[in-house]
Amino acid sequence: MNSSSSLPDAKSSPEADSSVLQIWGGHPLQGHVRISGAKNSALVIMAGALLCSGDCRIRNVPLLADVERMGQVLSALGLRLTREDDILDVDAREISTSKAPYELVTQLRASFFAIGPLLARLGVAQMPLPGGCAIGARPVDLHVRGLQAMGAEVQIEHGICNAFVPGSNGRLKGARIYLDTPSVGATETLMMAATLADGETILENAAREPEVADLANFCNSMGAKIQGAGTSTITINGVEKLHSTDYSIIPDRIETGTFLLAGAITRSEFTLSPVVPDHLIPVIAKLQKIGVPIIEEGSDCLRILPAEKLRATDIDTLPHPGFPTDMQAPFMALLTLAEGDSIINESVFENRLRHASELNRLGADIRVKGNTAFVRGVPMLSGAPVIGTDLRASAALVIAGLAAEGKTTIQGLKHLDRGYDRLDMKLQQLGAKIIRVNSEASADAELHTNNSNPPASVSI
Repeated sequence: MNSSSSLPDAKSSPEADSSVLQIWGGHPLQGHVRISGAKNSALVIMAGALLCSGDCRIRNVPLLADVERMGQVLSALGLRLTREDDILDVDAREISTSKAPYELVTQLRASFFAIGPLLARLGVAQMPLPGGCAIGARPVDLHVRGLQAMGAEVQIEHGICNAFVPGSNGRLKGARIYLDTPSVGATETLMMAATLADGETILENAAREPEVADLANFCNSMGAKIQGAGTSTITINGVEKLHSTDYSIIPDRIETGTFLLAGAITRSEFTLSPVVPDHLIPVIAKLQKIGVPIIEEGSDCLRILPAEKLRATDIDTLPHPGFPTDMQAPFMALLTLAEGDSIINESVFENRLRHASELNRLGADIRVKGNTAFVRGVPMLSGAPVIGTDLRASAALVIAGLAAEGKTTIQGLKHLDRGYDRLDMKLQQLGAKIIRVNSEASADAELHTNNSNPPASVSI
């Protein structure tokens, strides 16, 4: 993706694998943090730009490795992309191929969602089966069955999903589609496909996440006719074509929640904006329940205050509007220091508790049985070398490291950089003692730096 921005590139290349974060815990945070645009909105809205036969300007786009990869996927399909700061311009007048590159799609699950707009725009699409974080099975059968209900012929062979629309006009047809589970990806794929279909499409048991509503608002800004996004029933009346737009992405509710947890675990006071408090109702409610004061200051700003003490609680992850699975790992980090016993049940993904063993390396007391974690609060955590196993697990280790005594070294930053816009730099601005270094340089630094003390100064 071309860029005229002065910002550093997202860490999408192999050097992210060779760098580590070093955190010296025990330092309170203060000031203000600016929340970036929502990762999960940005990725699918970029895919949605395929529906437009003109230019799209997308604002508030976060600087992430995943956004960079999605840009590479769109460029490979023939779109022209330019970026300056957080503004992304997409020229989708011409799509040169209906086949997405295997090596890119297998690294980024969200790129598979482009099958919907590709099929709607061209009548044909070839998409490799997706990749992404190893947090459990996320099959694409709901996407496939929905596209078939809209008249597409779909076959999966040798890891490639081949789809085309028979008939002379190559247009999908409206259908009534019931989703067996409220899958965000399937909801978004089918909603995009339906915008250019003949007739009316009704999606029942649709996902209700704010990012789904954001995508619908983006499509509507291009002339689509979508109603009900954010509820379990979405109605789409197909139109002939979509036009250019200028659209701003919503703030990232998971980044917001992550900073709230960082503030809670360090007993800090600072403000966060822009935010949409209604997108964070279950997270804020749970934080307040365990003793963390959070105040709304205006319509798009939150202030977190230090808790007198942290109380244990139980968490069950659920599709929106329930407690988000993406906040499960970061919240577990906080509960390691809460008084009493907490139970966390992960009901969305079946392989998303691997961070428990890494938190235990920091001195936590966590037992895992199946998809349930039993967390007994401990008086303190101690710094240690740990490895992030997926995106939100890596964030959990950062949060724990902020509170741990001594130095914590975190490997696996390729996961963290997929979904957080310069998290380490934002934490530095709040006063955290955190630096990103090459792992080899880290080993050399041990000869010159006391393991338990932060550097005299940390530059941003």
